[in-house]
Amino acid sequence: MNQAAIGQYIAGKRTAQGMTQEQLAQKIGVSQKSLMRWETGKRLPDADAVEVLCTALGITLPELLNGKDSPQKEEMQLTHDAQMLDLLRRMQRTVYEQHILYGVLLILLGIASNALSALVGGSHVKEFFSGVLMGMSVAEMLAGVVIVAIHVIHGKCEE
Repeated sequence: MNQAAIGQYIAGKRTAQGMTQEQLAQKIGVSQKSLMRWETGKRLPDADAVEVLCTALGITLPELLNGKDSPQKEEMQLTHDAQMLDLLRRMQRTVYEQHILYGVLLILLGIASNALSALVGGSHVKEFFSGVLMGMSVAEMLAGVVIVAIHVIHGKCEE
């Protein structure tokens, strides 16, 4: 899936129907900012919004995901759309879980670095490395907490 191509396709279909971003966003029940992110290729629509978006633009799910019109529009079946929506939901869930895992791993790495910094000490060089490890551990734990918090909050907002 090419996010930029999908975004250009959404924008092209919207303008072909004479709609503004604001009008399409209201029609499908999302913010104009979300629609702008889709059209610029920064994000993909969530699985729940995809179905409404396809209906509003008069396109099929494969056309949206390919970023271009399909010549066999009449031959598309609803089961394919349902399967693709299910796959898209699972892919988005996997990415969400992967980001949470990265955050937790950063927190654990920070805790390990903190424990290691407590073991290093004695000479000035060892004290320096102890301080560096302590600083790294705090930064790693903070980064992990921020990543987890952002994805948990973002996940709650989308549900």
